[in-house]
Amino acid sequence: MIRLHNLRPRPGAKHRVKRLGIGESSGHGKTSGKGHKGQKARSGGSIRLGFEGGQMPLIRRLPKRGFNNAAFKKHYAVINLDDLSQFEAGSVINEQMLRESKHVRGKVVGLKILGRGELTHGLTIEADKVSESAREKIEKAGGTVTLKEPRGPNGPRHAQPEAKPVSAAPPAKAKKPVAKKKKTAK
Repeated sequence: MIRLHNLRPRPGAKHRVKRLGIGESSGHGKTSGKGHKGQKARSGGSIRLGFEGGQMPLIRRLPKRGFNNAAFKKHYAVINLDDLSQFEAGSVINEQMLRESKHVRGKVVGLKILGRGELTHGLTIEADKVSESAREKIEKAGGTVTLKEPRGPNGPRHAQPEAKPVSAAPPAKAKKPVAKKKKTAK
């Protein structure tokens, strides 16, 4: 039977510390497990990941081809209906309000509402994207969904440039034909 006087840690739970440089007979004396000389034997001597001793590293030897969409990927803040059910009835839910309540953090391009969970009261939701199931549940609970204009680096994605008014320009003058010079024999 286990009592306070015979409590022991489980076998293998405690491990003896490797004491370095405590004399030759300790097994970890002299070079303290670092071998003889060289970069890895020095204090502060470490080799960064992927370093190949100065030769051209493999990652730089391989050809880079093709297109990678990682730099252009858009990250949306994803919010489910069970997260929105804690807000009061009639509240206006948008990205700014969710940031203040710590539901959205970091750099995102917009807000996406998904349909996990149930909504029991009506909310006014302003988002960039809404799933079909989320839209049905929100409208069934008496709420409304407003989709924002898609954003791009230069404003809304489908915005047309403003048409410039066409002024009545005078008609272009007709050019007179130029007479060709005759070649003379020398």
